[in-house]
Amino acid sequence: MSAALPAPDLHGYATHEVLNQPPPLADYDAYATDRALGDIVRAFGAGWAAERLHETGRTVGSAHVQELARAANRVLPELRSHDRFGNRVDRIDFHPAWHELMGLAIGQGTVSLAWRDPRPGAQVARGAVFYLWNQGEAGICCPIEMTYSAVPVLRRDPARWAEWGELILSDRYDGRQIRAGEKTGATVGMAMTEKQGGSDLRQTQTAATPNRDGTWSITGHKWFFSVPQSDVFLTLARTPEGVSCFVVAGWLPDGSRNRLQLQRLKDKCGNRSNASSEVEFRGAIAHLIGEPGRGIRTGLSMNHHTRLDCALGSAALMRQAVAQAAHHVSHRRAFQRTLIDQPIMQNVVADLALEAEAAAWLAFRFVAALDREGGSERERLLGRIGAPIAKYWVCKRVTPVVAEALECHGGNGFIEDHVMARLYREAPLNGIWEGTGNVICLDVLRSMEREPDCVSALLDELREAKGTDRRYDAALAGFEADLPDLRRREGQARRLVERIAVLLQAGLLLRHAPAEMADAFLASRVAGGWSGHFGDLPAGIDAGAVARRAVPLAG
Repeated sequence: MSAALPAPDLHGYATHEVLNQPPPLADYDAYATDRALGDIVRAFGAGWAAERLHETGRTVGSAHVQELARAANRVLPELRSHDRFGNRVDRIDFHPAWHELMGLAIGQGTVSLAWRDPRPGAQVARGAVFYLWNQGEAGICCPIEMTYSAVPVLRRDPARWAEWGELILSDRYDGRQIRAGEKTGATVGMAMTEKQGGSDLRQTQTAATPNRDGTWSITGHKWFFSVPQSDVFLTLARTPEGVSCFVVAGWLPDGSRNRLQLQRLKDKCGNRSNASSEVEFRGAIAHLIGEPGRGIRTGLSMNHHTRLDCALGSAALMRQAVAQAAHHVSHRRAFQRTLIDQPIMQNVVADLALEAEAAAWLAFRFVAALDREGGSERERLLGRIGAPIAKYWVCKRVTPVVAEALECHGGNGFIEDHVMARLYREAPLNGIWEGTGNVICLDVLRSMEREPDCVSALLDELREAKGTDRRYDAALAGFEADLPDLRRREGQARRLVERIAVLLQAGLLLRHAPAEMADAFLASRVAGGWSGHFGDLPAGIDAGAVARRAVPLAG
């Protein structure tokens, strides 16, 4: 007779009860719980979009979208160069979650809103939808950003706009990789940089030769082809007049691939749900857009919008990271107190919240300039110099913000089950895309040289807050005294741009934000002694009020 088995564990297989873990931050309205974003939307004339933004906030804050994002980043895009019969197809296979995310985001106006309904505040409203979706899944925002930003370029050519306009502005995403004539919507990609040139697009080797029917044939390579599954893309190639810009369909009218071969997909550090590739053009059929030999200039109108979207995307990553950290520390307890009530953690979270809110104000200020530039030369000039300033500074600050926010979670933030790991890998991207830091700062110097009235517009903006705080006034006076020397020294370009960015942020907070936010920013970033790290707000700051403002849900 066998020995009797031990009595079953009354608790199943559990050895302990899980305690002191925060609930998931899910199924919430990411717009309603972001007080700074609400203030920004109202200040810049987009309050009429509140209902749409609440809908978007509930979507991106849902557990369903969080699970879609997780799946799209676990099962990565795969290049299918050939079908099972050996035919060349050059297609990208995605997890179904990718397509569902794209359909949701495009359906909520991330591409079309500002272009279809260009009322006052439309660019800010669209920017806010895009900002929220960057918190849902940043990978899908790359094709969305390029599709949105291509509109001003394509509108310059009536024939190309007639061919692509309705499909690009459609809110009905169609992920099928087939000829455009059979689709309900289209996305736009970019293929600009080459191995030998990088950011120096003047080194383009890819060549274009004219065809008898008015089209061109493109032959060459591109080192980075963003969104290779796109229905249409912009590229640069050399003509007898110089580097020119071309519009290239992904598939020809007969349904075949447009004489391009995808070489491989990039194995990226972050942004992994999104496909980026290397490509060779083997006589791809294209249409010239803009003047021959002026291709780089033609692309600048797209580049202006993509840089602003980079700033918005990085500000959104900051908000998501800080919201996750604030949520965690408002529920987690140690040493008989909630973490957010412990002075040192309160200081850290408040400092992070301050950085994220100032970043959002800076980015959206120059999105607002897009809304206003048609009726104001000053706004156009301000936007010209402001977009690279915002792009540089916000994209530069996001990485330390995300790293510190991750640390607030302890080891739990450093595992792949947590969204923080994905945010950490994503954070450096926008600082690289559309121009690295040096390129962007040199562009600020270039704008000062080529359009000197940009400087006057910038100083007018900074002086809007003059007289509201002595610390700000002193910093502004010092900057104005140093500006003539700084703008002459290329090696000081980063220092110049950083000083401008911080002053712009301070001025915006003084004019629009709650008093405790402006005071904390001025005391820590403007009055002197700022280390650039987090958790060293000086004494006298209401850190508790600033930190709790960042908590997305009441504890």
